[in-house]
Amino acid sequence: MTPESRTIAIRDGAVSFRVLSAGRGPHVVYFHSFHEGGGWSPFLDRLAARHTVLAPLHPGVEGSAGIETLENVLDLTLAYEELLDTLDVGSATLVGHFFGGMIAAELAAVFPERAGRLVLVSPLGLWRDDAPSADLLILPQDDLPAVLFRDPGSEAARRWAAKPAGEHEELQAYIESIQRRAAMAKFVWPLPDKGIKKRLHRITAPTLLLWGDADRANPIVYAEEWQRRIKGAAVRLLAGGHMLLHEAPEAAAAAVVEFVDR
Repeated sequence: MTPESRTIAIRDGAVSFRVLSAGRGPHVVYFHSFHEGGGWSPFLDRLAARHTVLAPLHPGVEGSAGIETLENVLDLTLAYEELLDTLDVGSATLVGHFFGGMIAAELAAVFPERAGRLVLVSPLGLWRDDAPSADLLILPQDDLPAVLFRDPGSEAARRWAAKPAGEHEELQAYIESIQRRAAMAKFVWPLPDKGIKKRLHRITAPTLLLWGDADRANPIVYAEEWQRRIKGAAVRLLAGGHMLLHEAPEAAAAAVVEFVDR
């Protein structure tokens, strides 16, 4: 499927987003992680076969401008709330992976009426700043597949390893910039103990925590912590590593569709 790209002016800037749909199903808002939103994976194609998928692009990426100066995740959440309001999207399924999972959870906590369902795919561990995911910063590119994927020799791992070195450098620079801003107490995302965990009890939407059973970047202990914070959240393990949406896109999409349509 070919996505439609749109940009909407909000606040003092603009948010770019992509729309993918093969029908007229309910909205799924997918908050991607890093460069992941740059293309449509089989995971999103599968969701779009039954639902209208909206994927906002993070600040400073491909046309989103102005809101990259927001000082905390609450301001970022308010910006996305304004985007959904402008698009006349009421209740939707909010899906987020890794860093995007924190945005989806924050939106569901601050605006419970927006979240008909909430799906968090291996979201960042919230309560330790020495999370294994930080080790990605110091790993050589050739070693990343062994950490990110269940099977380092899989097709998905090979595709990841074949990415230009610049894409991995961009990811590392992005993490480092967030950490610097967080250290200055001007940015609360994604480091722990900065407020979000105190709001997770407000989430009322049925919540699915989708996790790879071999996720080494965010071990299963983090899924258990999320589950304790969000009342009634269910954990489902799939065979895969941290890059579950790339490694097992069909299985992940089937689990999400089943949960959303249930």
